[in-house]
This record gives sequence, C-alpha cells and structure tokens, in this order.
Amino acid sequence: MSRSCSRMRRRSPRRRGSLAFALAIACISTALAAPQQFGFGKPATPREIAGWDIDVRPDGTGLPPGRGSVMQGQVIYDAMCADCHGTFGESNSYVQIAGGVGSLRTDQPVRTTGSKLNYATTLWDYINRAMPFNAPQSLTPDEVYSLTAYVLNLNDILPAEATLDQVTLLSVKMPNRDGFTTAHGFMRRDGKPDTNNTACMTNCTTTVKLSSEMPDHARNQHGNLAEQAPGVGVSARVAATRTAAAPKPAAVLAQANGCTACHDVADRKIGPGFREIAAKYAGDSGAEARLLTKTRTGGVGIWGSVPMPPQPTLQDSDARALVQWILAGARP
Repeated sequence: MSRSCSRMRRRSPRRRGSLAFALAIACISTALAAPQQFGFGKPATPREIAGWDIDVRPDGTGLPPGRGSVMQGQVIYDAMCADCHGTFGESNSYVQIAGGVGSLRTDQPVRTTGSKLNYATTLWDYINRAMPFNAPQSLTPDEVYSLTAYVLNLNDILPAEATLDQVTLLSVKMPNRDGFTTAHGFMRRDGKPDTNNTACMTNCTTTVKLSSEMPDHARNQHGNLAEQAPGVGVSARVAATRTAAAPKPAAVLAQANGCTACHDVADRKIGPGFREIAAKYAGDSGAEARLLTKTRTGGVGIWGSVPMPPQPTLQDSDARALVQWILAGARP
C-alpha cells in the first residue's frame, strides 16, 4: 500500500472521501498516459511476420517469383500427391480435384478444384500453404507453380505444354469465374447464406439451429494443423528435415513430421495407434525394414482404406529412429 493511501486512513471521513476521489482521478490519468506493459512477450520481428504473411490474393498480390510447367508438375504430383488424390485427380479417399466442370448448376454437382474455384491464384495459395499433407509449406515456389499448372491441366483448363509464372497465372480464367456465389449456405445450395450478415444484438434466440455445415468429405481433412505446424512460418517439421541438427527424441520427431495428425500413441485416430502397430509386428524380425519402406513410400490397405502419405523428405536416421521407437512400444 502506498504512503498516500496510508495517510488517508488517519484523516476525517469527509476529507478522506475528497482525497480518495482526487487520488482516483490521478491514478486513472497516470494509467491512461502510461504505455500498457504486461510483462511478457516481445514485438514480432519482420522475419516472424513474413512467416505468416504468405497469403496470395485473387489479383496476384503475394505471388513470389517462380516458374513451372505442366510436365514438371506431373513428376511432382506422381511422387507426392497421387497417393491421396488419385493418378488423375479422381481421389483415393481424399478430395477429388479434377472433373465436374460445368456441373454445379445441375442436379448432380461435382465440386472439384476445376469446377468450383473462381481464381487460379486460390489454387496456388492453397497448395503453397497446405500441401503436401505430411509437410505443408515445404514446396518451393517453382514446385507450386508446376503443381498448379498440372492440376489445371487435369481439369482441361491448361494444355499439356503450358507454363505458369507470376504473369501467366493471372491470365488463367477459371470456368466458374462468374459463377462463384455466397448466396447459399456453405457447400449447400439450399442453406441460408452465412456471409454479409448484419449483427443483431436484440431479441436473441435461445435455440441454436445450424444453417450450414462442413461436408463430411472435408471435415478433419488435414488432421490437427496445430500439431503439424507448431512453429512460425516454415514449420518446425520442415526445418527439422532440411537442416542437420542434433538427434531429436523419437516422440518429438513423430510430432514434428506430422505423424501424430493421424496416429496416437495408444488409441486409434485416422490410423492405428503406435502401440497397436508394435503389437502387430511383435517378434517379426523383418518388420523394421518393411516399415521403413512404407514410411518412405506410403501405402494403403493394411489398416484400412485411408492411405498413408509418403514421407520423401524424412532423413534416414530420423525414419529409423521413428520406426524403432514405434516397434518398441512408443515409450516416453
């Protein structure tokens, strides 16, 4: 307690009240004049801000320099994308990204990259920030341009000899450029619009009724993104695979490389728990070699219909440490 507050207690009630009022005004004025300091955190550096400032807008704002062709994109797609999206974009249990152009106004709409997007820059932005599934934000600008070109080719929007860069990407007119609308609920033509509403703070309802919903094929599409990209900018997982560093505990590697997005230690998530895997291969002398191969190339069918994406950027030492840890029961 301050000295001024202590003195107030020894004065008469009337004078004490006057002094309390004056002191309160003085304290408020001081507080308003002083800068707000909370004792934690630090100002974001330009590098940290740049790590988050990666969005690309419909007019091309944010596009980095780069160049990529349809043919280059096919090579990358076959190696990193086909396991989930199918050889020709038809989907292997994940989102279909090709076909359906012109179908949105029919009774059987097929919503794909080619049929629903109104700007090609949106496709570039999504690939850049979210793909591949197991290592988002790990692609170079040239690779993103190449993949964008190939996906557009799968939808018959670009010819096989096309090349994209900062300029040519903006010249691509998507088939649904003039048909994109927010006049209905999210992914439902019969739903109530959920954009451009006016906030109302009177006569509030006591019953909540859903007017739109996330479709089943998109729900939990990419697992727990917080686990996949715990760092700022390029995720800690990608940094770990690109730089030579001291060996990390296997549990840290599992999180840093996106394994925990689909697998839990003890319980099933999208895929089996690590200890369930250990129990299946207990006593199998060839399990380590087979799991190392599967970690590299991905696979589907052993534990269900959902494919496991490949991990082509995972270092050999990290892959071996992960597999040995899993086979040993994924102990802390």
